[in-house]
Amino acid sequence: MIRIFIGFDPRETVAWHVLTHSILARSTEPVSFVPLALNNLKALMWRTRDPLQSTDFSFSRFLTPHLSNYEGWSLFMDCDMLVLDDIAKLWAMRDEQYAVMCVKHNHVPRESSKFHNEKQTTYGKKNWSSVMLFNNAKCRSLSPEFVNAASGLELHQFKWLGDDGLIGELPAGWNHLVGYDKPCADVANVHYTSGGPYFNEFVACDYADPWFEEKQHMLRADQRS
Repeated sequence: MIRIFIGFDPRETVAWHVLTHSILARSTEPVSFVPLALNNLKALMWRTRDPLQSTDFSFSRFLTPHLSNYEGWSLFMDCDMLVLDDIAKLWAMRDEQYAVMCVKHNHVPRESSKFHNEKQTTYGKKNWSSVMLFNNAKCRSLSPEFVNAASGLELHQFKWLGDDGLIGELPAGWNHLVGYDKPCADVANVHYTSGGPYFNEFVACDYADPWFEEKQHMLRADQRS
């Protein structure tokens, strides 16, 4: 079973559902989905919302190992994504020598704001945490107490590991940053990091057409060829 935890923000509900549909439609192995919705996590997330926090799941993502009882592996994904390949291929890349695996972007945003005029921040390892394969037993430092007390940089820059050598690397195509990475035909996972086509101002962004097609397939399954 591929355990997938997906960040949930009420402003992007449609994105969450289209993402899960895109995974189900292509996966060759059983999957389970857990939405990291704050209203479901009241006993585990009590920190005050950070003014630099652009989504509800900016910090709750780091509860994934705890919610997995620190056993086995789990996958975390932002909800503003569209999977175009078999998620089992990503799952097969798990490597026991690492505590967490991700795409190691060198992402320096050009803009100062993104969707809903949220502040666009710049820091080392930006967007590394938007897709993470967690080797849960090696992530016991991510207790609810730590996740609620740690700074954003401590969490998103993986300082809780104490050793960057514990961070494994995934192929770039599994976290393709729309608007930053050059479009290509073999992208496995599209990430609308600045804003997706479900926002009016981004309806013509790169990879908008595949997203609208997936949404239509989700609504009318008989239209999938």
